[in-house]
Amino acid sequence: MVHTTSDMNNAFAGAPVSLSEVHAVDTGLCKEHVMYRRGILIRSRIISLRKELFRKSIHLCTAFVPLMLHYLYGLTIAGLFAVLAVYIVSEILRMHGKNVPIFSAVTEAAARKRDENRFVLGPVTLCCGVLVSALFFNETAAAVGIIGLAAGDGLASLFGKMFGEVKIPFTGGKSVVGSLSCFGVIFLLTSLITGNAAAGLLCGFAGMFVEMLPLKDFDNLLIPVVLSALVQFCF
Repeated sequence: MVHTTSDMNNAFAGAPVSLSEVHAVDTGLCKEHVMYRRGILIRSRIISLRKELFRKSIHLCTAFVPLMLHYLYGLTIAGLFAVLAVYIVSEILRMHGKNVPIFSAVTEAAARKRDENRFVLGPVTLCCGVLVSALFFNETAAAVGIIGLAAGDGLASLFGKMFGEVKIPFTGGKSVVGSLSCFGVIFLLTSLITGNAAAGLLCGFAGMFVEMLPLKDFDNLLIPVVLSALVQFCF
């Protein structure tokens, strides 16, 4: 008697399937699902880190502002106001679907997930914080505030994103590594600028405390003002 392929398939279809075979199939599907989810998470983290690196590279560029203020004070102040005005206009236009060359592209490349389809406030508070320090405090105090914001807050966010596994409760996701980095950088830079380790210590703790607060983008405004005020009125 000759068995056809159809007969054989029917025979196998009716054959009992062992629990071990079912378990093996389920295990394989679970592993595939886990690997897929892990790949998505890794890719998402890489994209987030790239955005953070790009955003903080802009943040760190403000460290050059005190040098520009020293040699070209009026021109630097005018330039900061101009950049602020153009950015605000470009963001309003972007919210209405009209992109402004360079500004809109930079904003989209640096925007956090929480800023998607919203007015990105970070550059506004950053520029305002720098302007307040430059306009209302002396040169040394302003330098401490601006550089503390650029390097202290900038590196805190970057290190926190890269190595901040241990989070601090009630801080909106701030990490121990990020906050300690903020303290160390501000302490070192303030001590070098003022020549006073006590000023560095006080500003380091103050900067770390403000950075830990869940202020979102408004720490860009508060950190330079607090640091500048401490240096000008306490030392």
